[in-house]
Amino acid sequence: MQRSVPPAGRTANPAPPRRRPPPRVPLPAADPRERTSSISRPHAHREFLDHLDGYIREAKKILDAWNVYSDEHTDLDGWPYDDHAYGLRQQQRNADTATAFENLRAGARHLLETADAQLPLVPAGTAQTRWIYQLGVLRDALERLDTLQEQWLLTRDSLPTNARSGTDAFDAALAEHHAECWSYLDDWATHGHVIREIHTAARHAPSPLAPPPTTRPAPAAGRTIPARR
Repeated sequence: MQRSVPPAGRTANPAPPRRRPPPRVPLPAADPRERTSSISRPHAHREFLDHLDGYIREAKKILDAWNVYSDEHTDLDGWPYDDHAYGLRQQQRNADTATAFENLRAGARHLLETADAQLPLVPAGTAQTRWIYQLGVLRDALERLDTLQEQWLLTRDSLPTNARSGTDAFDAALAEHHAECWSYLDDWATHGHVIREIHTAARHAPSPLAPPPTTRPAPAAGRTIPARR
C-alpha cells in the first residue's frame, strides 16, 4: 500500500513552502492624523485585540497537542503508523483551529486597517522592519480565508438536500474546506502578534498634537526676582 506523505512541518520530506505575492505596503496619508478614523472606537478595538490574543493562545494549544500526537504516532522518518487514524486526527486539528478563528473573523480586517493607521505614528527608531512584511502575510491570509469561505458556502449549497452535518458527503466536503484553510489560519496564529506590537508601540509614541513646551516669561527690566530660601 502506498504510504501517505507526512504533513507539512515534519522533518521528513517537508512540503515546499507556499509562494505568496509580495505584501502590499500601505500607502501613508499626507497627515497621519487623517488615518486614525479606524481607531475611533477604542472599546471595539480593545475587544478585537482580546479576540486576537485569545485565538493565538488557543491555536498554540491546538498545534502543541497535534505535535505531541504526531510525534507519538509516526516513525523516525515521519511516516504515520496508521494512515487513517492519523488523517482523522489531522482533520480534528484543522477543524478546531477554524472554530477558534471564528471569534476573531469579524474583527480581523478592522485590526489590519487600524495597524496600518498606527504605523505612521510609531517613531522610526521603534518600528520593526518585519512589521510591513508580517502585515502583508496577514492580509494575504485573510483574503484567502474570505475567498475559501465564499467557496465553501457555494459548495455547501450545492450538496444534496439530505447532506447535513454528520453525513459522509457533508463531513468530507467540510474537512476538505478546513484543510485548505489551515495554513492561512496558522499564518494568523504565527504572525498575529505583530498587531499587538504595533498597537503598543503607537500608544507609547509621542502625540503628534502635543503642545510645544511653555517657557517662563523673562523678568521685566529693572525688576529683580527674590531668591528662594
